[in-house]
Formats: sequence, structure tokens, C-alpha cells
Amino acid sequence: MLARAMPESLSFLVAKGRSAEARAPAGRYDVELPPAPGVKVRADRWNALAGLFRGGEWLHTLLYWLASFGGLLLVYGVATWLPTRMRGEGYQLGSALTFVVLFNPGGLVGMLIAGRASDRFGAPRISVLWFALTAVGVFLLSVHMPLGVTLLVVFLTGVFLNSAQTTIYATVSVRATPDSRATVVGWTSGMGRFGAVFGPWLGGRLLAGGHGDWGFTAFAPAGVSSMVVIGIAALRTRQASPGGTPQELLTAHWSRNDGVRRAHPARLRLPRQVVT
Repeated sequence: MLARAMPESLSFLVAKGRSAEARAPAGRYDVELPPAPGVKVRADRWNALAGLFRGGEWLHTLLYWLASFGGLLLVYGVATWLPTRMRGEGYQLGSALTFVVLFNPGGLVGMLIAGRASDRFGAPRISVLWFALTAVGVFLLSVHMPLGVTLLVVFLTGVFLNSAQTTIYATVSVRATPDSRATVVGWTSGMGRFGAVFGPWLGGRLLAGGHGDWGFTAFAPAGVSSMVVIGIAALRTRQASPGGTPQELLTAHWSRNDGVRRAHPARLRLPRQVVT
């Protein structure tokens, strides 16, 4: 249903030689068509992968992979051990299960908020902020608080934790060229899956070793590390385009040109088409 309802990326259509098809949504959203690529090169999977490490791209690639690793470590590690750890904090089984019920809907709300905020302020800024708030929320889960306060913290942690990972995909998808976007997003997501395995394993090892008190405290540094590496990657991108055009700065996803945002709000929504 989403594939049918959402318009295709304009840069993708132009890159594939479907400029006529791209003019309809461009006119509907008052967006300028991106320039057509000068030379079309048929790239195989290995050339596309090697392109992630050419020139100075290797550092950005590794930074985004590390951020994705930390993000999915948090998502799966916290979600897997949330009921067990909450019971260890002294909450009843019913309350511990209620935390899970609140945690997942929080992620749905977080996706909506993160998408709109990324449109307005740029995905790297929101990603840094979201991971910072995630680290705070995960740390607070290790503190025994009144039930009502804990329910609120669990919900807010779900809001930021579950959507922080998607802001990484938004950042790398907009930064990539149309012919490499699938490779960039795919490998970033794939490397994050190692974190999805490591997170539950780490929680299990802590519990098995009698260190359950560390619990969520051990997961919080993953949020801090993802915040730091996303910030470093975003700053390097910004420094690489200090005097670029508004479209180039938008592609780098660190534009401060508010006039461009107001004149062409639809441009900032295009990354979500790719992420979805």
C-alpha cells in the first residue's frame, strides 16, 4: 500500500531516464527536478560497494556503520530484556509487561515526530539529539522510580530509541547518489544487524554472570557512541561543503538555508521515501 501511495524519488526517476514521469510530482510539490547524470555507468554490486570506500568516503562509511551497530544494539537489547530487567528492579510481572506495551507504541509515535523534525532541521541533527535522549532514557530505566514516572520514561524511551535508528538511514540515503543509495542504505542496515545480535547477547551475559544490576546502564553508552559518530560524520560533511549551493547543502543534509526550506518544503520529505 505504501509503495503505491507514495511518490517515487525524483532523483531516482531522473537517474533512470524517466524525467517525463518525474515532472508530475515535481509540479505537484513545487520542486525543481534534479539534474540528469552526465554519464550512466552500469555498476555491479562490488563496484558499488567499493565506491563506499573511495577517497574520503571510507571514514563516513565506517562512522555510519558504527552508529547503525549501536542503534540496533539498543533497539534489540533493550526490547529483549525490558520485562526481565524491570522485574529485577522490583516491579510486578503485570507492570513489567505493561512496559513492553508502552515501549512499542512509543516507537510509532517517534517515527512520526522524527520524520517531521528531520524535514525541518535535517536528519543528522535529529539523529544526534535522538541518540542523546535515548542514552538518557535507557540510563533512567536502571533507576527504580514510582510506577507512574517509570511508565512515562519507558514510553519516551521507546519514542526516541526506536526512531533514532531510522534517522541514520535518512542521513545516509540523502547523502548518497541515486545510483549508490540502495548500496549505502543496505550495507548500513546490514552492519547494524550485528548490533541486533550483540545487544540481546550482552544482556544475557550480564544476567548470567550475576551482573543484572548493570542492566540498562551497560546499554546507555551505545547511545552516546552513536550520537558522537553521527555528529562527527555530519560535521565532516558540512566542512566538505562550506560554500556549496543550497541543493548541495541539502544533499549533505546540513543546510542552514531557511529560505530554501520555506520555499521548497517537499524537498526535505524526499528522504523518507527512500527509508520507507
